[in-house]
Amino acid sequence: MADSMTQSAQISSSQGLTDGQNSVAAKDSKMSDSFLSSSPVSLIQSPEVKDLVHWRDPKKSGVVFGLSLLTLLSLAAFSVISVVSYLLLALLCVTISFRIYKAVVQAVQKSDDGHPFKALMEKDVSVPPETFRKHVDACLTHINRLLKQLRKLFLVEDLIDSLKLAVVMWLLTYVGAVFNGITILILADILLFAIPPFYEKNKTQIDHYMEIARTQVNTTMAKLQEKLPGAIKRTKAE
Repeated sequence: MADSMTQSAQISSSQGLTDGQNSVAAKDSKMSDSFLSSSPVSLIQSPEVKDLVHWRDPKKSGVVFGLSLLTLLSLAAFSVISVVSYLLLALLCVTISFRIYKAVVQAVQKSDDGHPFKALMEKDVSVPPETFRKHVDACLTHINRLLKQLRKLFLVEDLIDSLKLAVVMWLLTYVGAVFNGITILILADILLFAIPPFYEKNKTQIDHYMEIARTQVNTTMAKLQEKLPGAIKRTKAE
C-alpha cells in the first residue's frame, strides 16, 4: 500500500515537473516568436523596406536615398545641433512662407478658406498608450536578449562563439582606425541601396560563391573545434 502511494506521488511529481518544463519551453518559444516578429531583421524584411531598397519605385527610393545620404553627409560636416537647427529652420521657412502666401491670396480674392494647414492641425498626433506599451515591450525584449547573449559571450559559455567575437572586435579596431562612425553609416546607407538590386541581377553566381565560403568556414571551425582540449569539448557537448 505504502509502495503504491509512493509510486503515485513520484508519478505526480514527475508529471508536474514535465508540465512545468513544457510551459517554460512554450513561453520561451512564444518570446522567441515575438522577438523575431518585432526584431530589426523583420523590419528590414518588411515589404515597404524591400520595395525601397530594391528600387521598385525609382522616384520614391531616390528621394529616400538622397535625403538619408544628404543628412549623413551634413552630420559628417557639421555638428548634430547645427544639422537639426538648419532642418527645423528650413521647415519653418517653408511653412511660414506658405502661410503668408495663402493669406495674401485670400486677401486679394476676398475669400475665406481659413487656415491652410487646418486639415493637418485637426489630425490627432497623440501616441496611444497601447502603442507606447507595445514598443516598450519590444525594446525590452531586445535588451533582455542582448544581455543574455553578452553574458554567454563574455563569460565564455561557448569558446568558439567567444573567439569569433574576439576576432570581430580585433578587426573592428582596424576599421575604427580608418573610418569614424558617420563614415561607416554613409557607407552602410550606400550599400543598403546598392547591394539588393545588384544581388537580384546576379543571384545565382553570388549564392554559389557564398555557399563555397560558408562550407570553407564551417570546415575551418570544425577543425578548430577538434583541436580543442578534451575538457572544453566536453563542456561544449554538454
